[in-house]
Amino acid sequence: MCQYPGFRKADGHVSKGVGESTPLTPTSAQLTGQDGSVLAPINNQPNAPCLHQAVLADFAALQQAASQAGFTLMVASGYRSFARQLAIWNGKFNGEKPVLDADSQPLDITQLSDDARVKAILRWSALPGASRHHWGTDLDVYDKRALAPHQRLALTPPEYDDGPQAAFSQWLKTHAPQWGFFLPYAEDKGGVAREPWHISHIATSATLLSAFSQDMLANAIGNAPICGKRTILDQLDWIYSTYVTNLCEVEQWNG
Repeated sequence: MCQYPGFRKADGHVSKGVGESTPLTPTSAQLTGQDGSVLAPINNQPNAPCLHQAVLADFAALQQAASQAGFTLMVASGYRSFARQLAIWNGKFNGEKPVLDADSQPLDITQLSDDARVKAILRWSALPGASRHHWGTDLDVYDKRALAPHQRLALTPPEYDDGPQAAFSQWLKTHAPQWGFFLPYAEDKGGVAREPWHISHIATSATLLSAFSQDMLANAIGNAPICGKRTILDQLDWIYSTYVTNLCEVEQWNG
């Protein structure tokens, strides 16, 4: 569950509320999406998306700034647990969920080898245990006002480049750093495909990434019923450097 029950600080004391800035000592379970105890919902609405408690104030400020600029910034995906990411991965690996190619077109993954399946999925979906969404620092956002009635959000680059989300995307790219966020996949660096909808809280995600390790990921994968496990573990060095630490640089942030 994502309801924030208090978290244990490095000195062993337990904080009772949201908003304290004392650094956390993240556990392996938290970093791999198997413990959501440092999370809180973004509002009081039922089933509200959850974020890391250290991100909430900056997210609220970003949302307010977007509103003043004429956009209704909404969260398509915030915190995502290991179990949820595992279901997504296995569904894609088995051809039960859609997989896109580099041009955002549907791909018949059932015709590919295990190695090719793993690489195809990694372009758009993180390994369970390696998703930045596990931390509650990263979220996929969109402008609700830009959606026509009954129109579904696609979360594809064309939608944000010259489609209905284009104006919002330009605003987000320019203004997100003012409120403590950056786009880790603003450009295709040969790993994760470009995701102009994906923003990350700069300070908190940097702290958690520095605490994360390949060994943690290997343990999480090794203990999970994940499809393609042997293929994944055999090339985990390459996967980690290409898809976990291969990020766009933070720009224009004065934090």
